[in-house]
Amino acid sequence: MRHALVLAAVLFVSAPSAWAQAPAAPKAPVALETVTPTGASARVEPEEVHIGEPFTYQVTLTHPKDQRYELVAPTGEGPVELLQQTRQRQDNANDATTTFGLRFSAFELGGVKLPDLAFDVATPEGPRRFVLKGKTVDVTSTLPPDAQGQGAELFDYQPPQEVPIRSWTLLYALAAALAVGVAVWLLVRWWQRRPKREKVVPVLPLDVRVRQSLDALQREDLPGRGHVKDFYFRLSEIVRGYLGERYGFEALECTSSELMASLRKLHTPGLPEDALMRFVSESDMVKYARADASPESCKQALAFGYDLLAKTYVPPAPPKPDAAPGPRVQ
Repeated sequence: MRHALVLAAVLFVSAPSAWAQAPAAPKAPVALETVTPTGASARVEPEEVHIGEPFTYQVTLTHPKDQRYELVAPTGEGPVELLQQTRQRQDNANDATTTFGLRFSAFELGGVKLPDLAFDVATPEGPRRFVLKGKTVDVTSTLPPDAQGQGAELFDYQPPQEVPIRSWTLLYALAAALAVGVAVWLLVRWWQRRPKREKVVPVLPLDVRVRQSLDALQREDLPGRGHVKDFYFRLSEIVRGYLGERYGFEALECTSSELMASLRKLHTPGLPEDALMRFVSESDMVKYARADASPESCKQALAFGYDLLAKTYVPPAPPKPDAAPGPRVQ
């Protein structure tokens, strides 16, 4: 019994503090009292608008000077969209006039009702609320009256589409490539037709050139391969070319008799005329009469070429040195 009395006393003392700490229940929003201005007018300019085009909705309120009207911006989705709003107030002698200008655009055809406009009103008695019913505006199509008969229609909004734009970039690139190709072609043509510098090869002495020709003919060994006629043709050209350049006449185009006659008219010291006559006769027999010649005869004919060069070639005289300068005159 004693413990029960103590527990009851504790609960009695702690109950007021628990009630004080408990959160208060949320209060319901208090509806503002309404107020009516002394005068209210609204007009739409223009009265008939095209779909999507902006138009003006002007509201004029006349009220006591100690009141202030503020427009609550319309919210929510609808057939119209608020683009811009303005507010002007003018105080008169006995009252005040507040003008609101709202700029809308409509996106439905036919009679479209504008949204109701709510105004917060500050009065000496406290905040009040005024609601102005929206007017109806006639929204027409942008197409002409006979559009349907001519096949024109009003389409809904379309998603973004790719629009081709004319570009000259490809033509410019092709023109640049063509210009580069023409320039390269012209450069190649110029390079091919440019005046080329001929490499000057020093002319070897006559005896060196003739000896090189004889050595080359010997290395080919034409008689050993059965080409005796070719061997005599080559050797005859070497001998005649040497004689013509050594003594200064056209020996390659002469007949055998003309060759010997020309040499007898010239000063030819050391020329073995008898041996040359036998070589010329033997060469003509092999070249033109199809006579046969043994390998030994071919070897002797080649040896005659070397012997002719050794007996008749005279090295040119070295150039004379410049005359020594004379004594200086004092």
